[in-house]
Amino acid sequence: MASHSDTLVVFFGATAGANGGKLGSDEREIILLVWQIVDLHEKKVGKLHRCVVKPDVLELTDQCTEETGLTVDDLAEAEPLDKVLQQFQQSVSSEVKGLGRSSFTLCVDSPHVIRQALHPEASKKNLVLPECFFSFVDVKKEFHKCCPDASALQKCTLASMLEHVGLPAVSEESTGEMEVSSMVQLTLHILAEPYNHKFTCVETVKYKFDSGTCNKMEPVDSETVIRARGLPWQSSDQDIARFFKGLSIAKGGVALCLNAQGRRNGEALVRFINSEHRDLALERHKHHMGSRYIEVYKATGEEFLKIAGGTSNEVAQFLSKENQVIIRMRGLPFTATPQDVLSFLGPESPVTDDAEGLLFVKYPDGRPTGDAFVLFSCEEYAQNALKRHKQILGKRYIELFRSTAAEVQQVLNRYMSAPLISTLPPSPIMPVPVLASPPYLPAASSSRDCVRLRGLPYTAGIEDILEFMGEHTVDIKPHGVHMVLNQQGRPSGDAFIQMKSPDKSFMVAQKCHKKTMKDRYVEVFQCSTEEMSIVLMGGTLNRSGLSPPPCKLPCLSPPTAYAAFPTPPSMLSEAALYQPPLLAAPRSHQTVAHGPAHALAYYPPQPHMYMNMNMNYTAYYPSPPVSPSTVGYFAAPPGSVAAAVAAQSHPAAGTASSVLPQHGALVRMQGLPYNTGVKDILSFFQGYQYAPDEYSSMVQMSEQARSLIQPKEWLCL
Repeated sequence: MASHSDTLVVFFGATAGANGGKLGSDEREIILLVWQIVDLHEKKVGKLHRCVVKPDVLELTDQCTEETGLTVDDLAEAEPLDKVLQQFQQSVSSEVKGLGRSSFTLCVDSPHVIRQALHPEASKKNLVLPECFFSFVDVKKEFHKCCPDASALQKCTLASMLEHVGLPAVSEESTGEMEVSSMVQLTLHILAEPYNHKFTCVETVKYKFDSGTCNKMEPVDSETVIRARGLPWQSSDQDIARFFKGLSIAKGGVALCLNAQGRRNGEALVRFINSEHRDLALERHKHHMGSRYIEVYKATGEEFLKIAGGTSNEVAQFLSKENQVIIRMRGLPFTATPQDVLSFLGPESPVTDDAEGLLFVKYPDGRPTGDAFVLFSCEEYAQNALKRHKQILGKRYIELFRSTAAEVQQVLNRYMSAPLISTLPPSPIMPVPVLASPPYLPAASSSRDCVRLRGLPYTAGIEDILEFMGEHTVDIKPHGVHMVLNQQGRPSGDAFIQMKSPDKSFMVAQKCHKKTMKDRYVEVFQCSTEEMSIVLMGGTLNRSGLSPPPCKLPCLSPPTAYAAFPTPPSMLSEAALYQPPLLAAPRSHQTVAHGPAHALAYYPPQPHMYMNMNMNYTAYYPSPPVSPSTVGYFAAPPGSVAAAVAAQSHPAAGTASSVLPQHGALVRMQGLPYNTGVKDILSFFQGYQYAPDEYSSMVQMSEQARSLIQPKEWLCL
């Protein structure tokens, strides 16, 4: 309402819990509304109205019962809030029209009843409030303008204000009626001489949240920022604005926080227009969004700018269109084009300005990340797009979420500021440490939140697995499907799926075990992340138990001496055995005096094999091919085995070459016949290994350890 209203409607409300300065802080429902009209021109007062409201939960605190005098029986006989608000609108409109006036404005003794009680409750109950509840005047602020010498605004009460202007306190009236009568007396007094006050300080409540961008150079007052924690992962900026309904959030003032993997972590930073609204927001600590309670804490402007600030021209241009709904797409194929995305969304979800409404997220070198943001002109189109969540584009399922302008800025900042991954170490002499396991494997855990699918048809694809999972597909972790391939890179018939919790994986194992897929029944077993990781590394998991992958066996190679080619121990760590084969280029065999005449290919420990593997890599669905074929092998230099044997027969030479064996001294044999067995290979290398007794004389070991170095353990077929 404008400040030129003809009448004021003095308004009061009470809830079933805390009232006064704590009104609305406990999420209790409104149970009482009282109002009275004041004609600003004629200085006349209308009839006093008092309406009891029936809440959804018929409960009253002892303090509320004592203050209002209401009982549960009184509430049970009353009308619900929507009916009472209709009565209010009809009554006030009729009375204002009877006075010959055309407009009115609400007048309250504090903003709590409007901002903290009425709007939040109406939002939760999906009620449409009349327009008059989106503007009001605060009698305390108006009084302070007339009497600046009065006590501080925060300490003002109706009784103290009446006392300051020499008016008697109102008594012998019930709660609500007393407050309204006090405000009416005070209003009439400041309208008269000597004050002749005009009510011009009208506060407004925003109809909706305005999205926008924030520049990193823009100053942000720390007294206006809060941190909300515990948000549902799928919540958007509009959901957060709805949680703070009644309070004014600055344009683009909602910034959803992301974790190191670029996913939402359940936190958001919210910036309000002033410190008063920030203080009211802090009173909503542990209020509920759906079934979750949200924690609200103070934050700083620096934290907000770190999340929401940005200066990218590309982002600014993308977000320059006002009142657009933003959707984030994740898991796109790296080869996806704008036309592919538009076709995926379909004609029922037209993108604003077609390809201009798409923003693909890329690394600094131009490589796609699999993320994109899409603009829609209205909520209907966005809802249609969200229905495509987890549907297939190419061979991958696509995740769709509501997003915000701040999230667009944050994601772009994260990827564009990431340094390019170095493919070579800075020095060929100093090797770069490698990971102990492939970076795309999940962290090992004993939690049984995974399932193993065994016996899949070799032609089974992504769509078949999703169809097989049925209703349980929604419980799959993002990018949580891992296909196991054989050494030829073909499907092995096994797959692992990470579920959201052990309970979900147990349900899948119970419901889907021995269901049919393409005329084959598929076995489904519950397992842990640790077991899944071992199998993906090349181990086995069967009824007889868990066997480690070949690269985890206690002894992988015959004991050899590095007389001809000594290598620092740090160069051949156990982690080196996990390098993908593409990092090691086989070199042809070089004939030496003591080497065998057989054609062997080997992998010498060269510096280029120690690449920086510490890259942030997510196993997107479908996951990269992982199988025993991904384990690489390092070989001893040609002739080193023979040199070691020769050294044993010549003591002098043995003294010069008594170097302890190193891990990773392996040979790789290519072109073996398919029917080759262990005996064939041992016969091939006859004469080139130490007997266990000779080895134990060289290295001190227990009897238990001696059984681990039999020749059969040297082989990995």
